[in-house]
Formats: sequence, structure tokens, C-alpha cells
Amino acid sequence: QVQLVESGGGLVQPGGSLTLSCAASGIDFSNYTMTWYRQAPGKQRDRVALINIQGDSHYADAAKGRFTISRDMTKNTVYLHLNSLKPEDTAVYYCNADAVLTSHRYWGQGTQVTVSA
Repeated sequence: QVQLVESGGGLVQPGGSLTLSCAASGIDFSNYTMTWYRQAPGKQRDRVALINIQGDSHYADAAKGRFTISRDMTKNTVYLHLNSLKPEDTAVYYCNADAVLTSHRYWGQGTQVTVSA
């Protein structure tokens, strides 16, 4: 059974930081591109950052310079470090696993990030 379990969300003041985690099980983590998405109320789900199996990362413009994605192959976990948070970063953040060699794709249940004074 495949599971992606996100954690680390919460309420933070503007300018603050959070680290989101996504622990994967039931997949060969080393053969999956891992991506963080976010969805604000009433808006579409947007890609925030991804990291491929070589460890190369790519960021949406809104995330560049403030967010960092990383992965730990020994823990089957991908992280999203959120810095200099703004109210417009408020959203549910989702973890996605995309298989490199097949069409398999999986989503986590999401973790809420709220940036407010």
C-alpha cells in the first residue's frame, strides 16, 4: 500500500519559517520525482517545487529564493523548507510522487499552512 504522509504545517506569522515533511512508503522512493504543490481556497493546485532522482530541484517563481526542497533517500522523505513566509503562501500543501519509469502517480492528504499575524 502506497502512502505519502505530510506533516509540519501550521500557523506562522509573516516572515516566519516552517519545514514540511512527506514520508513515503510502499514505493521505490529512489525512482520517483517528488513534487510539492499547494492549493489556496478557490484556486487551482499549483506546483511549488520538485526534486528529481538525481537531486536536481526546480521552483515556481513564487518559491524561488524563499523555499528549498530536499530529499533524504535513507528516510524516504522529501522536505520543503519555507522561509520568509507571506500571507499569500497560505494554502494546503500536497506532496506528489511521480514514477520515472511508469505512469504511477500518488498524492498525499495535504497539510495546511496558514500565514497570519
